[in-house]
Amino acid sequence: MADTDALAGLTATSFHRGNVAEDASADTAGQVFVLDMQESLPGVLRLRDWAMAALDPQPGETAVDVGSGTGAEVRRLAAAVGESGRAIGIEPHAGLRAVATERSSGTGATYLDAEATDLPFEDASVDVVRCERVFQHLTDPAGAVGEFARVLRPGGRLVVIDSDWGTAVQTPGDPELLRRLWDFRDSQSPNPHAGRHLPGQLVRTGLTVDPDVAATAVVPPPGALLVLVQKSLEDARAAGVVTQAECDQLVDEIRAAQDAGQAFMAVTMFAVLGRV
Repeated sequence: MADTDALAGLTATSFHRGNVAEDASADTAGQVFVLDMQESLPGVLRLRDWAMAALDPQPGETAVDVGSGTGAEVRRLAAAVGESGRAIGIEPHAGLRAVATERSSGTGATYLDAEATDLPFEDASVDVVRCERVFQHLTDPAGAVGEFARVLRPGGRLVVIDSDWGTAVQTPGDPELLRRLWDFRDSQSPNPHAGRHLPGQLVRTGLTVDPDVAATAVVPPPGALLVLVQKSLEDARAAGVVTQAECDQLVDEIRAAQDAGQAFMAVTMFAVLGRV
């Protein structure tokens, strides 16, 4: 694992849209660390491959990735649409846009500062939209779907991918303690159960939803569990949700499980395809 100092600037709400513009540089290293780790996970890669096949971007088309992070999928879109097309990443975090721009040199991918609910495109001007792990951070996910539908041309394709934190499982940990931690974590997120709402949100916007809803278990490496939960654990202790003794015991249990290769955590991520 990378040095956990990279996570020092992150909080439970660092990825939430209302916070990313407050100090764009302070938590960039932590966000890049998290995104790079997540992008290497087999479950994430499976859903991304499914999404690319479902979206089927063609040469000459305009493809947009909303919440593009470090730009990995924008670069894939750029390769698919070619020099005659456009691949655009929407990313409100200035630090992530800078990393994405640097990593995308020579690929044709470009990046814009905008919000999911206010895209800088004309009506019916985009062929493909993808949006991954953004809705869980939005206070108005339905507004974002409406905006995606607005910019899509007839025949346009949309894939939205997101986690549902109500499906999370973890070992080790006392079940009652973990439930308190997860309830606290969910209370800090605008939309923690985003995944289960995706099909209905697309239908209500008037999109035709493909019945093939993809899903995968996202499973971090066993050695990553403590890095992923420690900040939330500290925040929960500061809020009085758990005691210091409970924190210490859980940390000891996780360390022992990691040393034995037995730590496990998973959350289900869903992907939905909609067409105009």
